[in-house]
Formats: sequence, structure tokens, C-alpha cells
Amino acid sequence: MAAPPGEYFSVGSQVSCRTCQEQRLQGEVVAFDYQSKMLALKCPSSSGKPNHADILLINLQYVSEVEIINDRTETPPPLASLNVSKLASKARTEKEEKLSQAYAISAGVSLEGQQLFQTIHKTIKDCKWQEKNIVVMEEVVITPPYQVENCKGKEGSALSHVRKIVEKHFRDVESQKIMQRSQAQQPQKEAALSS
Repeated sequence: MAAPPGEYFSVGSQVSCRTCQEQRLQGEVVAFDYQSKMLALKCPSSSGKPNHADILLINLQYVSEVEIINDRTETPPPLASLNVSKLASKARTEKEEKLSQAYAISAGVSLEGQQLFQTIHKTIKDCKWQEKNIVVMEEVVITPPYQVENCKGKEGSALSHVRKIVEKHFRDVESQKIMQRSQAQQPQKEAALSS
């Protein structure tokens, strides 16, 4: 149930909420809209980075319990200014990345190709799809099945660098598979030893 009629949350107050899915959320109120029953909470960063925080938007109509831990009655501190151009740039970049992923899926690119593209893109932002081919820095083209020998371009540092990234990607994928297999076999070994 949402907050009772007439109840509001002061900016800066500490609250704890239990969602209808029995998830406990706790943090500092940064905003509350009474009409829409939306509460914005500032919580410790899920990434663990210092000086960062998560902002959760909570629809109080989907909250079964709200507890005010520490009510703030004094005037809240002024809001920090937002770098709107930086936020817009980040949103544009993320949108382009999602569109690129959607394009790859719709073009029928294999999961291995999509994963390789993401790995390369982490290091080299100038990376795009051209049908089913990965084009890096307008100099290197990687064709299916996306192995080291499928990297084509003018011999030089760009081609060499991309080949190293592709090699490392497939080494990492292979070591993950080996680790997953050994973890899957561990319970079988323990069961065999206990019987």
C-alpha cells in the first residue's frame, strides 16, 4: 500500500520500503511527487565506486510498507548541478550502442560475433557493423566466423592491434568455458566420493 493520504516525504529523510516483491529498499529521499506517488531514493552505488550513488525511482503503489528511519525537518541542501550536455552525450552514445546491437541481431549475426564486437568496442569506440562484418577504425574488417584469420586490412599497427584483441577475446572465452565445465563437474565428483 502507498503512503496514507496527506503523508509526504521530506527531502533528506532516510526511508526504508518493502516492495510487493518483498525487496527491501533503503536510502535518502531526493524527491517525492505526491500526485503520482513516486519516490526517488539515493542509495549506495551498486558498482561500489566511491562518490557514486544509485537513484531509485519507486512507485509507492507497488510498495507494501514504508518506514521513515530518520525524518529531516530542516531545509534541504541545494541540489547539485547537472552537466546536461554530458548526460545527453551519454544517452546518445548508449542509444547508438543499443541500435548497433539491435542491428546485429536483426542481421542474423552469431552470438560469438556480437560478443566479439562488444569486446572490441570496449577498447576501440570506432567500431561498427557493415552487414555481418565488423569494421574497426575504417581500416580493419572482420568477417564471419570472426576468427583471427578473418581480420583483413592494410598491414600495420591497426590490424595487429585488432588481431591481438580478437586472440585475447577467444582465449578468455575458452578459459571461461573450461572454468564452467570444471565447476559443473565438481558436484559430480563430490557425489561420487560421498557414496
